[in-house]
Amino acid sequence: MFHVSPPVEAWSRIKSLRKLYRKVLAEDTSEARGLRLMRDRLSPDQREQFDDSGCFEVVGCDSGKRYRIYYGTIPPNVYEIDDAGRLKTGLCFMPLGRLPAGDVILAQKVALETDEPSALKVANRFSPNRELLRSRAL
Repeated sequence: MFHVSPPVEAWSRIKSLRKLYRKVLAEDTSEARGLRLMRDRLSPDQREQFDDSGCFEVVGCDSGKRYRIYYGTIPPNVYEIDDAGRLKTGLCFMPLGRLPAGDVILAQKVALETDEPSALKVANRFSPNRELLRSRAL
């Protein structure tokens, strides 16, 4: 019914992500600068999560709900998660304009941590489908 990636395949993806992050961080492009700025603004725990899996968790300032933000600007990349860390509700919101992924993700993080009600007011909500659950598995 559900496809679960073998641990070897998952580690291979993580290693590939780390290699990509190191390459981008070494460049002087808007994407690299955005990624560096975002990483600089993450807490140590969030930075570790991001480096390990390409995503990190934030806690909403008003509700105390937990959200997981994945790297990238292609929606969906923000999800409310349950107590077990499973994807619960997808959220689609981002700043206007063509911005590097790091800038978009930083804006989403700041919005949820400092003005959660406004972020949720403009967000489109959806239920994650099986394909999303598989592609977003940690």
